[in-house]
Amino acid sequence: MFFVTIILLTSYISLAQTNSKQTSNLKEITLEEIWNGTFSAERMNSLNSMNGDFYAVLDYDRQTRSVSVDKYSYKTLEKVETIVNSANLKGLNNFSSYSFNNDETKLILGTNFEQIYRHSKKGTYYAYDIATKELTLIGEAIQEPIFSPDNKNVAYAKNNNIFIKNVASNKITQVTNDGKINEVINGITDWVYEEEFAFVRAFEWNKTGTHLAFLRFDETNVPTFSMDVVGTELYPTQQVFKYPKAGEKNADVTLHMYTLSSKNTETISLGDYEYIPRIKWSNDSDILVATTLNRHQNNLNLHKVNSQNTTASLLLNETDKAYVDITDNLTFLADNSFIWTSEKDGYNHIYHYDFNGKLINQITKGDWEVTNYYGFNEKKKTIYYQSVENGSINRGVYSINIKGKKKQLLSNESGQNNASFSKNLNYFINTYSSAETPPIYSLYTAKGQMLKVIKNNDALKERLSAYKMSPKEFSTININGNDLNMWMIKPLDFDENKKYPLLMFQYSGPGSQQVGNTWNGSNDYWHNMLAQKGIIVVCIDGRGTGFKGADFKKVTQKELGKYEVEDQIAAAKKLVERSYIDNNNVGIWGWSYGGFMSTNCILKGNDIFTTAIAVAPVTSWRFYDSVYTERYMQTPQENASGYDDNSPFNYADKLKGNYLLVHGTGDDNVHVQNSYRMINSLIEANKQFDMFIVPDRAHGIYKGRNMRLNLYTKMTNFIDENLNKESTK
Repeated sequence: MFFVTIILLTSYISLAQTNSKQTSNLKEITLEEIWNGTFSAERMNSLNSMNGDFYAVLDYDRQTRSVSVDKYSYKTLEKVETIVNSANLKGLNNFSSYSFNNDETKLILGTNFEQIYRHSKKGTYYAYDIATKELTLIGEAIQEPIFSPDNKNVAYAKNNNIFIKNVASNKITQVTNDGKINEVINGITDWVYEEEFAFVRAFEWNKTGTHLAFLRFDETNVPTFSMDVVGTELYPTQQVFKYPKAGEKNADVTLHMYTLSSKNTETISLGDYEYIPRIKWSNDSDILVATTLNRHQNNLNLHKVNSQNTTASLLLNETDKAYVDITDNLTFLADNSFIWTSEKDGYNHIYHYDFNGKLINQITKGDWEVTNYYGFNEKKKTIYYQSVENGSINRGVYSINIKGKKKQLLSNESGQNNASFSKNLNYFINTYSSAETPPIYSLYTAKGQMLKVIKNNDALKERLSAYKMSPKEFSTININGNDLNMWMIKPLDFDENKKYPLLMFQYSGPGSQQVGNTWNGSNDYWHNMLAQKGIIVVCIDGRGTGFKGADFKKVTQKELGKYEVEDQIAAAKKLVERSYIDNNNVGIWGWSYGGFMSTNCILKGNDIFTTAIAVAPVTSWRFYDSVYTERYMQTPQENASGYDDNSPFNYADKLKGNYLLVHGTGDDNVHVQNSYRMINSLIEANKQFDMFIVPDRAHGIYKGRNMRLNLYTKMTNFIDENLNKESTK
């Protein structure tokens, strides 16, 4: 027995020495490499599906410094033709965006863009006739131009008003006249709609180009928010915009119908509602479908609006005890029946309704979520979608017929599979990755036959093999009666007989996911860099996160920051029971919602967490926007305790550990006001802490030379000084 033990011990030591020697030959990841693109994966250029089996790509020629829109075949992946090249254009040296009209005879080319908010921008746009090669200026400093389906007109927005330009005559008709900054917006969404309902253009042509439906935002009585912009001049300027915080006045949003022949605009009555988050024309050129929501966002209506008499009737009503998600999945079929996705059976699934709102059938079923709807092939009566049927950390691409039969997996079984289908749904380009495999782009038929690998990242994988990269270990951990998804990154030379500091990373927001079987992002490389310093990094998706059913996601309703915080604290306490984790060195960090969480955790979990970093955190949901916050919390007037019991600045006196607070003063999303209030609360409680306030940076804190490198250097140094202390051997 003793002899065997000696042999085993000798073998173990020999193996450990071999592993140590192999590890010592590997390079260490550096912050400079993370942020200079050393580990960036190659991507495919963004493509736009065209009519038939073709797609278009915006290509840049470095030698000629020209930009072109090139047409490619899905079947061969070869370039078919160059549709337009900036080298051949007079009056337009370059362009950086393009869009087709319906029959692909014309293009809209965009240049000289000025960003407004996250999604919105204004720029100079031109119309290009592909046959005649004629280039015509549409307008300067305009937004969201789009051709009418009959190709006769282009509608666009400028200075909060809507205009229509006739392509043949160049005559411009002004549809609205009352647009005014910070008062009335026509055809473009306000800040909160853009951010939370994720769309900018709020005008839509009908199928024949005879009517233009649009939204009007009266934000006159919405409270104003202002931010000082330091800039480079002698005196700072101010950015002033309307921002409805939780419980405050929203813009009054109304639906309008403009008739081109009469130049008349009618206001459409949709009954009682707070929001109009979507408008979409059906295949009947006279019928628009408008979506409305109440303020609690748990009562959704689809309205059929008749453009001829401007009357509205109810098409579909959906309610939920918590909230109803807004998606872009509403799809009208040839007979005007429609596809709709819903969580009404407890999981997100696909449904088929007739145009009277009667349910025909539920197409997908099961204790799993549909995560993306790709489209419906009329000829094959087949629907294409993405789901988590093979586990909530994976994504697969599937087909199923309209009756809910003949389901087929079209992609890899595990990892992340994201499809980009041709417009006719005959082909798709699949982007596949996993925690072990960098992105691979492959061409598939709609039947799931892989035809060709277009691009892989074998070179990146080979390059990474020279570095100290630890694998992500996926598992689940049972916390508060739930099996929570988890990954762990250990030092490459991990020794279970040693003790290591623990750093937890999370986001935790409603419906989110951080524990996914997908390829590395920048934070993953940073976490590996910390692991090579001797830190174990863990990520756990607690209650409230997504893709495990509505009940799991919506349990946090009216209590954001309660159950999520309880889960992270309980998980930390369970993890330190492991012999190799040092219970005296436990940290947590996060950004935005994750910063809200990490701040709460070091306060309410001060008996376990010793270090925390919070980047751009919410510190009171009273400060955040109405649409997002009230979806989960209702208003502060209705749910004061839900807001205040989970607000970290009300617990500043509980701080015992090391706390770093980071925020950009130009954050139009989570205002720096959140951190200022946290700072004041910590001062009043006489607590010491570290802070990094970055002038003029927005929520992502990335603009400017070396910004991210500087920020992550700051966070790394903070962890080295406070968390990565000498642990008990």
